[in-house]
Amino acid sequence: MNGLWRRHSVILGLAAVLLCSLIAFFGTRAMTDYYLDKAAARSSNTLGLAVTALRGQLDRYEKLPELIADHQDIKDLVVNADDPVRIDAINRYLKTINDLLESSDIYVMLPDGITVAASNFDQTPTFVGENFSYRPYFTDALAGGKGRFFALGTTSLKRGYYFGAPIRVEGSIEGVVVFKVDVDAIESSWRGGDYEIIVTDPEGIIFMTGRQDWLFTAIQPLTRGRLARTSATRRYANAQLKELPVSRSSNAGGYDLLTISDERGAREYLAVTETMPVADWTVKVLLDTASARAQALTVVAALVLLVGLGAMGAAAWLQRHARIAERLQVQREAQELLERRVEERTADLASVNARLEEEVAERRATERALRKTQSDLVQAGKLAALGQMSAALSHEFNQPLAAVRTYADNAALLIDRGRIDEASDNVGRISKLVDRMASISRHLRNFARKPNQKLGPVALDDVVRDTLEIVAWRLKAADAELAIDLGTVPPVVRAGSVRLQQVLVNIVSNAADAVEGLPDRRIDLSAARIGDNVAITVRDRGPGVPEAIAERIFDPFFSTKGVGKGLGLGLSISYNIVKDFGGTLSVEAHPEGGTVATIVLAADVLPVREAAE
Repeated sequence: MNGLWRRHSVILGLAAVLLCSLIAFFGTRAMTDYYLDKAAARSSNTLGLAVTALRGQLDRYEKLPELIADHQDIKDLVVNADDPVRIDAINRYLKTINDLLESSDIYVMLPDGITVAASNFDQTPTFVGENFSYRPYFTDALAGGKGRFFALGTTSLKRGYYFGAPIRVEGSIEGVVVFKVDVDAIESSWRGGDYEIIVTDPEGIIFMTGRQDWLFTAIQPLTRGRLARTSATRRYANAQLKELPVSRSSNAGGYDLLTISDERGAREYLAVTETMPVADWTVKVLLDTASARAQALTVVAALVLLVGLGAMGAAAWLQRHARIAERLQVQREAQELLERRVEERTADLASVNARLEEEVAERRATERALRKTQSDLVQAGKLAALGQMSAALSHEFNQPLAAVRTYADNAALLIDRGRIDEASDNVGRISKLVDRMASISRHLRNFARKPNQKLGPVALDDVVRDTLEIVAWRLKAADAELAIDLGTVPPVVRAGSVRLQQVLVNIVSNAADAVEGLPDRRIDLSAARIGDNVAITVRDRGPGVPEAIAERIFDPFFSTKGVGKGLGLGLSISYNIVKDFGGTLSVEAHPEGGTVATIVLAADVLPVREAAE
């Protein structure tokens, strides 16, 4: 019996080792591909946002060179390029437009490539007198097309995207207007994430990245042909180009895997790619695969551990079965012996019976111990599952719970000091945070649904208070003062509380942007009842809204802010929200300076609560 048990144990051990090896080999590959696929999905979302932001920035300036090229003064300049009065006037005109649009540079070139006027005419170095005829944006525009080119400025040594437009005078091209857009603001938003975003030119050279040590490095071999084409256009001026050590592979899902070696060591990245044909760019999002591989190894290790525990349990069961069979055999032999010698060995029989009873008791004790062990294993499995769930939810609940703890401690101190009203406010905030945590699960279910918020009476003072909490950081950053005047009896309007709060956040934030850095940084927020309506006004002391752009202020993607400071959607969204409320939103210049935004909504009354008996 012992020999049979040993054979079974050897077979079971070999099977367990084989199964663990198969799980380790195939499981690691399968789980790695699974987590890499999930990482690729996240990277694809990030890539889509990055490409959308880049296209939005470029599209914003797409038509401006053509508008400037069509200006009559510009046409007169290229025809009379030796007129110093015209040159000075155009220089100042270009500087004004450049400052207004917060672009990098605007300049006018003659057909021979000489720059005759530039927005930086009063700076050192200046583009005036420089010859940029080697640039593709000039040659393409001079040929009647649209000049588009990204390069490092040979004079300014600053990167930028160049738009070129031909200057047509009576049907012939007499010059080119060039518009340069700075990209540093876009690039700075890519730093600090768990991914790397790079943009490469047709030669594979990285010219935009959150990693400054990768700038002007190539992920493709720098062949003579590539270097010659780059040098011909002087795309990167005198920048030192070098190859980034890269090795390529792919996973079962077909995603590119790049192993990049630098001073930090060798790291493997999962790369997702999208091209921008108009700009002739290639955008890549690189996600470090270390996390995905670690997750895969953790899962495989858990599976191997489970198989090992299962094999140990099976071995214990075989051993127990062998011992029981052996004991039964002993019992049978003893019983036969007792039957033959019952008369002469009565004393021995009694002793054997006693030993059998002890063995049965031992067997039962062993069975009870095994049952308890099995119960403990089941309980351990439950605890492991709870641990996995808590790890998944901890990120979503940590911040609200920390805030609840702080409010609770403050409430206790306030109660001890007799400040019951303030303690009650803290308790109310705790309740709101608890509601927020409860809403997390609802958001997972309702994320894809279109909001359907009904209109009703909204107390304006509550909305303004909540708005102030949200924009407090922006006001502090701008060192702005928000003066609120809602009258002796704050009005009640018919709207949606959350959406009205969103409108006020957008408008007050715009006002903070407008007054930042100015001597007078006061912002007034007031509300007054006018007949059946309530007028809410927000006035700043900023530069105001020029008449030339007043009609476009609510257009989507239209913004007077600089590159990377907004997508131009805030006022457009606010306009449509107020329109959904049945009200109006207008923005105009204030007679005493600055801008005033006016929201007109229907007045309403809060429902009367019945007094308790």
